Amino acid sequence: MARTRTFIAVAISEDIRASTVALQKELAKTGSTVKWVEAENLHVSLLFLGEVDDRELHAVCKAVREVAAGEPPFALRVSGVGAFPNARRPKVVWAGVTEGAEELQRLYLALEEKLLDLGCYRKEERGYTPHLTLGRVKDAEDGFALATELTKRMNWTGGRTMVEEVLIFSSGLQRDGPVYTVLGRAALGGK
Repeated sequence: MARTRTFIAVAISEDIRASTVALQKELAKTGSTVKWVEAENLHVSLLFLGEVDDRELHAVCKAVREVAAGEPPFALRVSGVGAFPNARRPKVVWAGVTEGAEELQRLYLALEEKLLDLGCYRKEERGYTPHLTLGRVKDAEDGFALATELTKRMNWTGGRTMVEEVLIFSSGLQRDGPVYTVLGRAALGGK
């Protein structure tokens, strides 16, 4: 039985992408060993489903379309920089979502409920925090060098865009990193 690594996300604009890549380049000057997210792979994740049976992909896409149809398009602003678990010990470096976070949270909860009902999603232990992943820090020592730079960029602004659809992606793991392919699109249609 074939399975596909699947996740649900919203896209960012080319302007935000360009600002984000410039930020990654600035942060890379610290010399920290970070696996930066490739420009074409930058997105704001909603849910990571993991390995989904290919026979269930149609039902997943249908569920996402149903949820998206009930939500209106909204503005998304990317700004601020931080890290998980925290800025002093960064493991994952991210850019924040300052406008549109509430709408993303609502989409996340509606999608989670629908996909739990389908049985192809396991509830996450941690809560959902809308963000744009910039990179993953390879070791703790590198995190310390990066921490100082992150605090200097807390007021960084990446830009604003309109979110008009939700995307369903497959994630194929390659030697050079993941390759994301759009499996489905779900237009936001609520009023």
